[in-house]
Amino acid sequence: MSSISFPGDYTAEDIAKSAKTAFQASQLISSAERAKALHEIRRELEATKDDIMVANKKDLEAAQIEVEAGRMSSSLFKRLDLGKGEKWDSMLQGVTDVANLPDPTGIVTYASELDDSLELYRVSCPIGLLLVIFEARPEVVINIAALAIKSGNAAILKGGKESNETTRLLSKVIQTALSRTSISSTYIQTIQTRAEVSALLELDQYIDLVIPRGSNSLVRNIQNNTRIPVMGHADGLCSVYLDESADIGKAMRVVLDSKTDYPAACNAAETLIVHENILSTVWPAVAKALLAAEVNLLCDTPTLTALSALSPVPTNFTTHVQPSTPDAYTTEHLSLTLSVLAIPSVADAIRFINAHSSHHTDCIVTEDPAAASAFCRGVDSAGTFVNASTRFADGFRYGFGTEVGISTGRIHARGPVGLEGLVTYKYMLRSKGENGHIVGEFGAGEGKKQFKHTRLSAETVPFLTE
Repeated sequence: MSSISFPGDYTAEDIAKSAKTAFQASQLISSAERAKALHEIRRELEATKDDIMVANKKDLEAAQIEVEAGRMSSSLFKRLDLGKGEKWDSMLQGVTDVANLPDPTGIVTYASELDDSLELYRVSCPIGLLLVIFEARPEVVINIAALAIKSGNAAILKGGKESNETTRLLSKVIQTALSRTSISSTYIQTIQTRAEVSALLELDQYIDLVIPRGSNSLVRNIQNNTRIPVMGHADGLCSVYLDESADIGKAMRVVLDSKTDYPAACNAAETLIVHENILSTVWPAVAKALLAAEVNLLCDTPTLTALSALSPVPTNFTTHVQPSTPDAYTTEHLSLTLSVLAIPSVADAIRFINAHSSHHTDCIVTEDPAAASAFCRGVDSAGTFVNASTRFADGFRYGFGTEVGISTGRIHARGPVGLEGLVTYKYMLRSKGENGHIVGEFGAGEGKKQFKHTRLSAETVPFLTE
């Protein structure tokens, strides 16, 4: 597979090898030069906005045909529009924000004196060459390129075929901007087809990490077809739990925002859990607010029965309220549909979420500190929130500048992955002894030296700054 030819007669190995070479060459490039590259990317984006929007319009027109034919979901279509709302301005601001963040590399996280004049340092460094695969959202090209450049990683990017025109032009913007810096033009590259992805997934000798952003099937397929480590999330099954002490006003605001602010997002709420003691108080008020926002409610028997007492009955009650089925609570709706059920206690809510969620982000609405504490500690998700919308689970909102994705795994990085999630570390050991240091001098026998293992207070590695 790795011998497949790409456009221009490049093979998968050519692409990966050139990107890895660019990464290795970049390790002696200063942080200031990487920041300069990001400012150049923003300037080039501003200069070519009109052309980018024309390309995006072509993608949207082609995608509309797919939606009408039933081959593309409306939620995927919405993610494609680069001109929607504040998306363009947010993308530009994200580039600037990332450029202005502290350099995540070269940070000392551990320092120890092993012996007189023998010092050990653990120092943050880039991961290497990233292969990032995503669907629909064309702004992800810029988001990930910014994070990769700032963190010292090279990247190969693959967007969905539905955004090919936009992605192609955004890639050209990045290449043009990099040409005005000392960073190689092959440092950030884009590919277009699934065949190219399949070929690259075999090249673990060059690619260090795969980051998929998209559907469950996309992530699972990548995980099952590569030896390269994969970081990503397969679903965004987020829940909001209304505790028995929940304030009505807070409950309405948090639930409504979690569900309706951007229903197609992976951090939108898909399940609402209601404590059975508030079925006749808080729940009806929340339900009315949801129905007023045209949300479809899939209710279990207790929550459905409680709504029978609504007065006046909402005009869309019969069309928007239906009994739930068991699979409703394992479905990522990505639309104005919310699965609802009643639970007798916070402990039961925790058990339900851990059994049914995707471990992305879950929220409790409560006035009880003990319940909040139990929920945050007991729910096994990347984000556990108290009285705050699940939509806050986002790299930009966390102050990461932007994000490369959201990880629901438990190793290396978890939750929104910004700069810190794109670095690993290396150990640096330096002997300042007159004759250097050797292991044979240490041990338990007579005349052998003992290790000191004295912690050092160090913010930098001295011999890297001397």
